[in-house]
Amino acid sequence: MTKPFTHTLTALIAAACLSGCSITPRSFVTITNTLSDGRQGEMVEIPLEELHKLHPADGESYLVSEGTGEPVPSQVTYDGKLIFPASVDGKSSKVYIIRTGIADSVPATSVGRKYPERLDDLAWENDKAGYRAYGPALQARGEKAFGYDIFTKSVATPVLEQRYALETNQAAWDEVHALDKAGQKAKADRLRDSISYHVDHGNGMDCYGVGATLGGGTAALLTDSGIVYPSCYKECEVLDNGPLRFTARLVFHPLTVNADGNVVETRLISLDAGSYLNRTEVTYENLSADTPVAAGIVLHAENPEGYSADAEQGYIAYADFTDNAAGDNGILFIGAVTPQPMNDADVRLFNADERQEHSGALGHVLGISTYHPGTPYLYYWGSGWSKADVPDMPTWEAYLKSFAQRLRSPLIVKVN
Repeated sequence: MTKPFTHTLTALIAAACLSGCSITPRSFVTITNTLSDGRQGEMVEIPLEELHKLHPADGESYLVSEGTGEPVPSQVTYDGKLIFPASVDGKSSKVYIIRTGIADSVPATSVGRKYPERLDDLAWENDKAGYRAYGPALQARGEKAFGYDIFTKSVATPVLEQRYALETNQAAWDEVHALDKAGQKAKADRLRDSISYHVDHGNGMDCYGVGATLGGGTAALLTDSGIVYPSCYKECEVLDNGPLRFTARLVFHPLTVNADGNVVETRLISLDAGSYLNRTEVTYENLSADTPVAAGIVLHAENPEGYSADAEQGYIAYADFTDNAAGDNGILFIGAVTPQPMNDADVRLFNADERQEHSGALGHVLGISTYHPGTPYLYYWGSGWSKADVPDMPTWEAYLKSFAQRLRSPLIVKVN
């Protein structure tokens, strides 16, 4: 007896041939979801060498569509992959069609760049949130900014370019300072608020306190002496810049770890459209022995018990009341996930002296694994916001648990 799915694939192939498959070659991609829950908008990767039948001419690109003919946005990444978002019901398969042709423009969702006008920030975003890693100009000022910063978002379109343009408007800041000097405080405050990205202008804001901590999910090695804090990045290179994926490589200043000097950290960070979490590979060159490594989230005094950690399920989470808990900033939900169970997941608190050294923070919730030299440490980290589409901590935890489950049962992709 012929299976219904075989009928579906045969019908798709026949329909494609009737529309001219002898002229335009096509590849049929079958995507299978082995989980009971449906997968919506999950990014699929296909190495270009698997699409050997397709050869885009000059000015052409790969075009992806559902079996119904509905177009699906796609992107070719720096490392030679075609990516596109797939939606597949639970315990089922779905066929997508790939051909070549002139593509319609796809609105950019996952984008970013280095901002030399703001102390070399590397800032990037997707439709869920924005993030920042601090750079060499900040390091040169002697500031301690080890961790990732978070920009909340309540809109799907890119906003960081506009926020930075306002925040770095020197003429406006000169006017603010002149008004302050002239005693016109109310007028100065109104102008300051109108250009600051620390104020929500209707699309989100920077209301997260990083300080001298791991911030919103930075990874760090652990020794008997504690956390080996990284520096600001030394070098960065943007590898993918939308529309569906942002990727950057960051290289850091050398560290001393136990008996190893000149340990150089490199991070490869990717953020896909539709995802709350960044995929990050971390390597430590010149590290000689297996060493504990942790993804860390800073704990603040405004919500000391607002964390959750489950080593077996492979996630840590925290509800941050923002840097102005009394204001109308909402709640930031931050998390990190590993593909495999963690060795340990728990809180490490600072003593009184350490709290002063680390900007008044209470400590960190850490998800601890083992770094094996020569093998990247892979984990995911990111955030949601109560004033966007993550209303509470149970919703955030459910997302992290589901994300971990999907990592361990990835979509099965077969190219015909």
